[in-house]
Amino acid sequence: MPMADFLFAPGVSILSAFAAVVACCYVALVLLSPPAMKVRPSEQRYRCAASPSEPKDLPRLEETEADVDLSIVIPAYNEVPRLPSMLKQAVEHLSSHYSRGRTVEIIVVDDGSSDGTSEMTLKLAKEYKEFDIRVVSLESNLGKGGAVRHGMLHARGARLLMVDADGASQFEDVDKLWLEMDRLTERNEAAVVIGSRAHLVKTDAVVKRSMLRNMAMFSLHVVLRLVGVGHIRDTQCGFKLFTRRAAQSIFPYQHLTGWIFDVEILLLAKHQDIPVSEVPINWKEVPESKLNVAKDSLLMFKDLIVLRSNQLSGRWRAPRRKHKTE
Repeated sequence: MPMADFLFAPGVSILSAFAAVVACCYVALVLLSPPAMKVRPSEQRYRCAASPSEPKDLPRLEETEADVDLSIVIPAYNEVPRLPSMLKQAVEHLSSHYSRGRTVEIIVVDDGSSDGTSEMTLKLAKEYKEFDIRVVSLESNLGKGGAVRHGMLHARGARLLMVDADGASQFEDVDKLWLEMDRLTERNEAAVVIGSRAHLVKTDAVVKRSMLRNMAMFSLHVVLRLVGVGHIRDTQCGFKLFTRRAAQSIFPYQHLTGWIFDVEILLLAKHQDIPVSEVPINWKEVPESKLNVAKDSLLMFKDLIVLRSNQLSGRWRAPRRKHKTE
């Protein structure tokens, strides 16, 4: 019997009809929700300049203590044209007097690329031997959020930075995030500092964008206020710094792998009372963006509905963080 006929059939109580609607909504939610992310054995290993053909085991975020000061996680999908210049910028800054003495690892997560991103990164790793550049190759494309999560869950840093491979963010701005993190961690063991482009709203970087892209971003910001992260002016900037404790409290409970995963990790931080601070950074529009405004905007809004529905229904839960005793 069609659902409409059932709902209005004689003898069907309002309670029964309501239960049927709830059941249908729940089934739809399950079907629309992404499956649990599975890690294949090969994805738990990495290659580096010292061992390009014999992969080594990756550490696990929740099982090990910090081994370096900073882990840099770079999600990369078909980034042969753009990753070399981004890595060069990062290495040049890390070699400067601003960062001297700070131990660093760079984790490039190849998200199922077909253009040889992994092999190209290994060549760069040999060129920049003074840095511990690790290449993790996912067997299939997960999406940016899945690649970031995978890198974070296998990082060794006391602080962990996610940064896009396109070089839109200026890497030297990591110093701004670092200083703000120092301020936050005076009282909080877990903290997040995110780069923000909100101050650029009236500059050419945003004004010269297409009308469609600006309308999509405005609509997204309106929805974000409704879902609970309206206090964050720029949720989508791919330049975010986490303490190790914050990463341990957030990334194991992340489910989304698409563009809107940033919102999920910020909601997880809010749920666990982890302070989040925004810092203005420099940013530039990069040609050949992988964002399809019309298609990806629809997917973002769908993922937002799925995210909040799963959180409100209790299907996706993260335990409350135990606060450090003062």
